[in-house]
Formats: sequence, structure tokens, C-alpha cells
Amino acid sequence: MTIKKFDPRARKVKILATIGPASRDPDMLRRLFKAGADAFRVNMSHGEHSVHGETIRAIRALEKEFARPIAILADLQGPKLRVGTFKDGKAVIRHSGHFTLDRNPEPGDETRVQLPHPELFGLLEKGQRLLINDGKIRLRVIRADEDAILCSAEVGGVISDRKGVNVPDAEVPIPALTEKDRKDLAFAMEQGVDWIGLSFVQRPEDLAEARRLMGGRGGLCAKIEKPMAVRRLAEIVELSDAIMVARGDLGVELEPQEVPPLQKQIVNASRLSGKPVIVATQMLESMIESPAPTRAEVSDVANAVYDGADVIMLSAETAAGDWPEEAVTIMDKIAIQVERDEAYLGRVRFLDTPPDRTTADALSHACMTIADTVSIRAITVFTGSGSTARRVARERPSVPMLVLTPSMATARRVGLLWGAHAVATKDIGSFEEMIAKGKRMALRHGLGEGGDKLIALAGVPFGTPGATNLLHVVTLSGDELENYEKERALQK
Repeated sequence: MTIKKFDPRARKVKILATIGPASRDPDMLRRLFKAGADAFRVNMSHGEHSVHGETIRAIRALEKEFARPIAILADLQGPKLRVGTFKDGKAVIRHSGHFTLDRNPEPGDETRVQLPHPELFGLLEKGQRLLINDGKIRLRVIRADEDAILCSAEVGGVISDRKGVNVPDAEVPIPALTEKDRKDLAFAMEQGVDWIGLSFVQRPEDLAEARRLMGGRGGLCAKIEKPMAVRRLAEIVELSDAIMVARGDLGVELEPQEVPPLQKQIVNASRLSGKPVIVATQMLESMIESPAPTRAEVSDVANAVYDGADVIMLSAETAAGDWPEEAVTIMDKIAIQVERDEAYLGRVRFLDTPPDRTTADALSHACMTIADTVSIRAITVFTGSGSTARRVARERPSVPMLVLTPSMATARRVGLLWGAHAVATKDIGSFEEMIAKGKRMALRHGLGEGGDKLIALAGVPFGTPGATNLLHVVTLSGDELENYEKERALQK
């Protein structure tokens, strides 16, 4: 296979594309990657393991073809609360009428239906809400006991078999991982995915079992989709490796006007911790069927970029839509245009991210200051675990970051990190080797040419985790550029 040179993106925010029937073909995956997708999401809620395995292998083949590490996020389904069945497959709940959810397994009608989740009985209280079918039906609890929950229908309508139930006003005492999730997680780890998306997170403890089952492999992304999770956001951010703002489910359980400020709150909390944050769901929803987005959708994507999100995500637009390549292309264009705005850097730095009182944080902050003061082309970061790259990205420097690491796993994981262009390369053993490799890689990856200055950030002794203590500014000479071009000519 001929390895194709792939230059860094013309933007720092990353694009995560969900793979599904419309995009799992290897040729379409290639087109999505070339159009701007930096990472791919495999939705474990749909499809068989055999199909997901083929998708993951196709992405890894793409990675080899373009010699660029590509992050893969496996998104777990999580527990789903659902009603039972109806005599005729459906029924109509009368607006302002009474409706009962009970433990009787017999098919339901317009007055009642089974709720096959015993943990909810005795939990709910008068005045709390039950939302059915993504909030299309809204019930308010009148009375609840161990056998039945009597509700008033604030918003009625047609209800059919096994529609989903959301309980926004109570912490539901069920674990975030179902048996299906455990099997899916084991499969994802066997396949070597880079990130696990954990659904139905309500409390910090929900992350513990997933961590244990992952066994130190990959990164754990907590999806914030429950109001209960927002209440304990700081703890959840601390215990996770990344955060996803899952606006679809948040929008069901909260009033629509509550979601935008919460999105900003979650993005800010993640950025303060130096962990990647993904803004997801319905970003270009109309492009499922239309080749062009609405102006409101364009503004929504742009606002997420202005807020400083690390990643913006496409869901059904690329998984099942009619225009997957066009959706990625539009998102790429929006992000590039925003980042060209003279006010952009000020906007993403509006959030004060003071460095911790550590040498590594102080040097990462200095990278941003030097890049603002001196004409710097790129920051080269030598890292084993990726922690140094996260510290630099948290500062939102004005120039790209070339992440050099001996670990392919690390190179893939930083695919969700703002401004990072990762390269898996052999480890370094000396200061001189670090400088030479940083220059060579910057030339090779289009992040420098003769006369350009680079910042090199690393730790001495080399290969020691958490030892970031060295910052050096270097200049690429014309001779180095000439030697590199001769080297490339010989390779051809």
C-alpha cells in the first residue's frame, strides 16, 4: 500500500463523525476522512459486533494509508427505561386525563400500561415528571406506591409498544452498565478502540465499573445527558478522561432554554480540567435529508467552536443521512471560518484557565505566551501519556501543536484534543535528538520551513512520565530544509 502524506488540518477544533449504514463502506470512510473527519464514533446501540469489527478494521486501514493516527470512540448504549406493550400495539393518552404505569404484565390500553422496571416503584414522588417517547408525552405523578404510579397527562398523545421513559427529577438506582454494555465494552477493548463513551452517567460512582473493565486501556468519556449528572459535574469531570455534552437527552429531560447555558457550563468545566470536551447531537440535523444546513444550525456549530470545544460531533447526519460527506465538509468549513475570525482567540481564551502550581503547567502556559509574543510556527510536544499535550491544549495557543509520542495508543487518543496533530515515532534519548527530531517532523508534516521558529516542550530525563521540565525555542534553517528535501527525493 502506498502511504499518502496527509497535512495537518487548517483548524484546531476536531470533527467526530458517527459511522452507520450510510458511511461504513471503506470508500465513504475515506471520503469522510478527507473531507475533515478527525475521529470516528461507533454507536454500540445499533448493529452486530461483526459489522462493528469490519468498520474498525476499515478505519485502521485508513490510518495506515494516510500514516495518521485516527481516534475511534465506541459509544455504549446504557440502560433504557421502556414501557410495556399495548393490546393494539398503541393507545391514545387523553390530554389532562389520568394514566397509570403499573407492574401488571398484561397489554395496556388508554388508561394503563406496564412499567417493567421495579426500581422505579416507591422511588417516584408526587409532582415528579415522567417523559415518554423523547418527551412527546409528559406525565406528572399524582400518587406512587410499590405497585402503581398514577399520573396526570400534561401532554397526551399516541403511545406505542416499548417507548422510552425518562425520569428527569429523580436519581434512578440502576447502574450505568447493562449486561449488553459489558459485552460491548469487552468487544471494544479487544478491537483496540481508543475511547469508550459511557451513557446514563448520574453520579461519579458510575464510572468505576467501566474503569475496572477497561483495565487501563483507552480513555473514558462520560456523557452528560442526565440532570443528576450536572449536579455532580465537577466530580464526574475529575474522574473521567473526556466529557460529551449529549444535548439530545439533556434536551428531553430539561426545558429547551436550559440546555445552552448548561452546554457552556460543561464545556468550561472540562476545559478548566484540561480534558477534551465534545459537543454532540443535532448539530446539522437537517442535513440528514438536505444537502445544506439551516442558518440556525450553522450558528450552533459556530458557537460551539467559539466556546472552545475540543470536538464537534455529527450523529445521524453521517450515520444514516443522505449527505454524510457534505455534512462533514460543511462542518469543516464552518470551523475554519470561525477560527479565521480575528476575535476567535479572544473568545476561546475568555475562560481563565490559570496554570496549576507545577512546572509542567507553568511551561505549558509559557508556550502560549511565547507564541503570542514571538513569531512561532508550531509547538512540538514530546509526550508518552499525552498529559503534556492536554496541558498545552488547555491554554488554547495561537499555533498548532505537533504531538510526538512513542505510543500509538497515545497518538490515537489525542485525536480528540484541540489543536493537536499527533505522530507516533520512536522515542528520543537525548536533548540533541529531541531538537533534531522536532525539526525533522515539523518539516515532514508541513508545520515549518526555513526560518520558522518552533517551541520544543519535553521532560528530562526522557521517557519519565510527568517530568515536563524543558522548553526550548529553535529555528529551522535553510540547510535543514534543503537536507530534508534531498532526503524526500531519495525516498521517492
